[in-house]
Amino acid sequence: MSFKKLLAYQKGFDLAMAIFEISKSFPTEEKYSFTDQIRRSSRSICANLSESYRKRKYPKHFVSKLTDSDAENSETQVWLQFAFSCNYLNAKKFDELTSSSEEVGKLIQFMINNPSKFGA
Repeated sequence: MSFKKLLAYQKGFDLAMAIFEISKSFPTEEKYSFTDQIRRSSRSICANLSESYRKRKYPKHFVSKLTDSDAENSETQVWLQFAFSCNYLNAKKFDELTSSSEEVGKLIQFMINNPSKFGA
């Protein structure tokens, strides 16, 4: 099975793309700081999931990379909070993106807690 078939990857990818689209409306003065950071952290969720999947034969490495993915997801939530507080996101979009991020986090946590179900 490909890492692309992992539900956490698919939902993480959707989250990253949603953040990419909404971040196009962020102020231009935020382009090289805030916008870059939220895009990087959201994309790193999937990048670390793909790396972890290749390490699944080695449970400790698998879980380690999964925790990196989880950390990137948490960072993304922080950036979403800043975006909301800076009025770059309305409450509805903030809640929607945060909910998606929390769902991704639960899926990653399931993988961390059950590495043997993923070929580890």
